Amino acid sequence: MGRLRDLFFVDIAIDLGTANTLVYIRNKGIMLNEPSVVAIQRLRNTTKVLAVGNDAKRMLGRTSGNISAIRPLKDGVIADFEVAEQMIKYFIKKVFTTNYLKRSLILVCVPSGSTPVERRAIQDSAYNAGATHVYLVEEPIAAAIGANLPILDPLGSMVVDIGGGTTEVAIMSLGGIVYSRSAKVAGDKMDDSIIQYLKKHHNMIIGETTAQKIKETIGSAMITKKNPNNTLLIKGLDFSTGFPKEILIDESQVQEALSEYVAHILEICRDSLESTPPELVGDIMEKGIVLAGGGSLLKNLDLYISQGTGVPVIIAPNALECVARGTGKMIEKFDKFKNLFTYY
Repeated sequence: MGRLRDLFFVDIAIDLGTANTLVYIRNKGIMLNEPSVVAIQRLRNTTKVLAVGNDAKRMLGRTSGNISAIRPLKDGVIADFEVAEQMIKYFIKKVFTTNYLKRSLILVCVPSGSTPVERRAIQDSAYNAGATHVYLVEEPIAAAIGANLPILDPLGSMVVDIGGGTTEVAIMSLGGIVYSRSAKVAGDKMDDSIIQYLKKHHNMIIGETTAQKIKETIGSAMITKKNPNNTLLIKGLDFSTGFPKEILIDESQVQEALSEYVAHILEICRDSLESTPPELVGDIMEKGIVLAGGGSLLKNLDLYISQGTGVPVIIAPNALECVARGTGKMIEKFDKFKNLFTYY
């Protein structure tokens, strides 16, 4: 089967994320990793795509008139089907130098909590982009495979995938999901909480890009040791006057802003463990909870979850690319993992 696909198909894995889209090509690896952002121009009843990915992200908060930079995915699912389809076409075209799309097999990751209607919409977008065969796989499964967890064995494995739009928690054994939970609490909500905190406590307005920078630079799930030098100078607008303003914030303030959402993630992990059969919990206690996704890189999040659950917590290698690499492994060994795919 593998030799036949070499002749007739090009296997592609797509991690279609709220924040970033990654494209993996069989036998080549990850060929693209760009923001899931599209800059569009609306003229009367038509929509024209001006930029996609890195070029479009630079336009966030900087557009005017009839030009806007948008994210076609929200909370892990497609919010704007037409724009999402154009984005998928653009990314696939960017990684191909020849017209292979008409004979491509595409495997796309979807949140475990997405509805059949949402999954069908994602599949239809890939078909409309020109693919011949489109399959879906749930994100926690791909994340677990990318983290090298033995999900096909009779052992319990637990993965927490914290992306831009959703947090996916899954307990897996024998190639199936024993328990899963999907919540729309992830990186985007954390960014928004920082924006709202600064507006409330400092009367300051900042954009999404600045909020993300604050989270990545001095964001923390918990303070273990105070460090007076762990501060950041940020610039924005004064909410009252509309004039430029800059302030110095520290790690403890950002931790306070993120506390509600970090606590929600911990609650999801606790609920998942409580809903897991005792035999599998024993396996998880031995191997630990594995964190994946960009949100897992929040400082001290692993320590926070470990203290809150009493279970060791490990951050997956290449956490940002974990889902894409797991999906890539699945198309590299198609016959081994094909029973984990879904089709609508």
